[in-house]
Amino acid sequence: MARAIASGTISFGLVAIPVKLFSTNESGARIQFNSIHAACGTRVRQQLYCPTDEVTVTRDELVKGYEFAKDQYVTFAPEELKEIEVPPTQSIDIKEFVPLDQVDPLYFEKAYYLGPDKGGAKPYALLSEAMKATGRAALARYAARGKDYLVLLRPFEEGIVMQQLRYSDEIRAFDDVDSSAAAVDEAELALAVQLVEQIASDTFDPEEYSDGVKDRILAAIEQKIAGQEMTFATREEPKAQVIDLMAALKASLGDESDAAPKKTGSGDTRTRKPTKKGASTKASSATSSKRKPAKKAAPATPAKRRANTKK
Repeated sequence: MARAIASGTISFGLVAIPVKLFSTNESGARIQFNSIHAACGTRVRQQLYCPTDEVTVTRDELVKGYEFAKDQYVTFAPEELKEIEVPPTQSIDIKEFVPLDQVDPLYFEKAYYLGPDKGGAKPYALLSEAMKATGRAALARYAARGKDYLVLLRPFEEGIVMQQLRYSDEIRAFDDVDSSAAAVDEAELALAVQLVEQIASDTFDPEEYSDGVKDRILAAIEQKIAGQEMTFATREEPKAQVIDLMAALKASLGDESDAAPKKTGSGDTRTRKPTKKGASTKASSATSSKRKPAKKAAPATPAKRRANTKK
């Protein structure tokens, strides 16, 4: 069984549902490297160093500082920050129910599983089923660890997931991105839609995919443990290519014969009609019949004979 990381209470109106929070991350799935001193193989320890006093400081000597100008800070003592923080009530206070498809995944951050705590199984199941039936999710405020979180409660399988959201001022506007909008041709769009439909799927199966880099790292770790040396193959850098969009779409759909026009030996891409054999023979015979016979050379005169003899 999974171990709860926190407990809380979902509240809306006069309803209160005790719940437990569980991490959605599989702790053993991540590969974590430590920093090792190459000379002796010892794991290094990080220290907090003050370059002004040239001394190592401990954590109890630290205060929080906000840089408002270059190398200028306003500082806060721990007790000052405590006064600013929200009291950790662990209450998940639902403010409204919104259509789930109206919340863009761009706002999603961490996700937590919610499970019913003692005495909360019935109202927990009722809330999950009600959100499924209406296609809505609950927007709520969650006060924990001194912070005020905006969260989304949504139905998931037989339970509820709490999705931590980013606030609107934490999202960069898409207007900051140069999308270089271009006109889309209907023929190009039709081919693109056909390509999408060719590899479309009605379900999302995450088990079909795995982290290839992680798999290679695990294999390399096993090699190292077994005392084997790693070998590296030379990789060729990909070359940038200017691609004809229509040709690429057609080729992707397997219509390579129409992907590009066939070229003749002279480089002319226009389609030439074949010449009829009979017409070609008649034309050549008619041309030869119209040719006049060559004139015979005139006999040389006596003056020309004498000049030739002198030469």
